[in-house]
Parts: sequence; structure tokens; C-alpha cells
Amino acid sequence: MSKLKTEDQFLDLSDYGRSFGRFLAKSLQHTRFTPIHVTLLFGVCGLFAIVAMLEGYYILAAFLLLLKSGIDAADGELARLKKTPSYSGRYLDSIFDFILNFLFLSTVTYITNVDYWLLFVAFFGLQLQGTLYNYYYVILRNRSVGGDSTSKIFEYKTPKALPGERQKTVNILFQFYLIFYGIFDKIIYFLDGSASKVRKFPNWFMTMLSVYGLGFQLFIMAALLALNQIDLILNVFTLMTFPVLLCIIVRKIFIK
Repeated sequence: MSKLKTEDQFLDLSDYGRSFGRFLAKSLQHTRFTPIHVTLLFGVCGLFAIVAMLEGYYILAAFLLLLKSGIDAADGELARLKKTPSYSGRYLDSIFDFILNFLFLSTVTYITNVDYWLLFVAFFGLQLQGTLYNYYYVILRNRSVGGDSTSKIFEYKTPKALPGERQKTVNILFQFYLIFYGIFDKIIYFLDGSASKVRKFPNWFMTMLSVYGLGFQLFIMAALLALNQIDLILNVFTLMTFPVLLCIIVRKIFIK
């Protein structure tokens, strides 16, 4: 967990792909591959997972979801190794995750032939869960390392492009980011806007929240696919949304 100081590191249940991500990033460090290429690669991997689901190869789809999670960890690692952080890569990563998450759940909806209202409820819940975890995690990262170069606690205005990227590209990707994530960011901020004033989140709290990280969400999806329980996926993510408010209440009462 290279984004945090040693004393701030916690057991991140969603970060199981980090070791593979570091391995892949180190393998690509002295090549012409860029972090953007790695982001595109995890997008392709996600699309292959969808094809595998549609063809009924659920174990293969589960493997590809876990592989996608590992590749997803590699783009940021590669950016740090090459010392080429970029807002373009940061927003493209988030945009791809949003689109793929919707496609994953849409595929499940199509295969299980359930009403589409459940798709939207489950997807809303999935994104809200991820936003809660990312909100607290980015606050911790900013406190831990003295300010992260591309992730901000509050994403409300277009950042200035970093060296090596075009401002126009940053502007476009940021607008897409706001379209996709703006509503979820506003909901979490409305529910717990004072969290940014917390000096440190306890490790146990962050570990508990990490079940809402994208990596663990994909792990749950992969596990249910491997167990041939695809019909439970939408219900599980819908039910997992209800403890979100409980997590916020715990934070407000016990962590100040």
C-alpha cells in the first residue's frame, strides 16, 4: 500500500491485486508502455469478462474480473515508477470503472432476466458504496502523505494539467468524471461533510470500509459467478447499501 505511510497502512480487503499490480508495473517500467495503456488493458479485460459471462463461462469470467482488479492496480503503480502522474490517467481510470461496473451489472440483469429497476438500484448502491470508501481513503491519503498529486478530497473544479498531459484532455475527462460521479460525491459529502476534518481514521475502521472498495466488490461478484450464484449478485449489492449510513454514524460518534 505505497500510497500511505507505514503507520497509516491497514488491511485493505479490496487491495488484493496490489502485488500483481506492482509486478506488472515493474515489468513495464522500462518499456514504452504508459499508465494509460495499462488502463486501456484493464478495460479490455473487463469486456472479455462480460463476453465470458454471456457465453456461460462463469469461472473464466470470475478469473477475468480478478485479473482486471490486478491490472487496475498497475496503472497507478506504473505512474509512480515512471514519475508520470496525470489527471488524465486518474479520471480515465474512474470513468472506465464506472462504465464497466454498469456493464457488469447490466450483463447479470440480462442473463438472470430480472426487472431493470433492480439493475439501477443495485448499480446506484454499488457506486455509493465505492464513493464512501474512496472519500475516507482519499482523506487518509492526503493526511498521510501531505497531499496526493492527482486525487482530491473535493472534486469540484477542473485541475491544472500536469507536465506531459494536455489541458484540453484533462478538461474533457474531468467533465465526464463529474457527470458520472458528481451525484454520488454530493450525497456522501451531504451525509458526512465534516469527515475531512478528522486527523486520522483508525485502521480497524478503514479495514471495515474496504469491503466497499472496488476490488472487494469485484471479488464478491467473481465469487458468486464461480459458485454459479449469478442470480444473487444484484440482491447482494443492493443489501450492502444499507450499512452505508451505519458506517457514517459510527464515524461521527467514535472518530473525530
